[in-house]
Amino acid sequence: MFIIIGIMLTGMLIGYLLRSKRLTWIHKIITLLIWVLLFLLGIDVGGNEAIVKGLHTLGIEAAIITLAAVIGSFLCAWGLWNLLYIRNKRKETEA
Repeated sequence: MFIIIGIMLTGMLIGYLLRSKRLTWIHKIITLLIWVLLFLLGIDVGGNEAIVKGLHTLGIEAAIITLAAVIGSFLCAWGLWNLLYIRNKRKETEA
C-alpha cells in the first residue's frame, strides 16, 4: 500500500516539476499503457474460472451498473456545463 502511494506521490512531484515543459507526446504513452493494462486485465479475467462460469449473471449486473454510471456521468456533466458556461454567457449578454 505504501509503495503504491509512494509511486503516486512521486509521479505528482515529477509532474509538478515538469509542468512548464511541453509534453505533448505523454498522452500517446498514457493511452498505450491503458490499452496494455486493459489487455492484461482481460487475460486475468479470462483465466479466472469462477468469473467465466458466472459470466451470465455478472454480465447483467455489469450492464446495469455501466448504464447507470454512464447516465449519471452524462447528467452531471450536462449540469456542470449548464452551470458554468450557459449561465455565464447569459450574464455576459445581459451586462
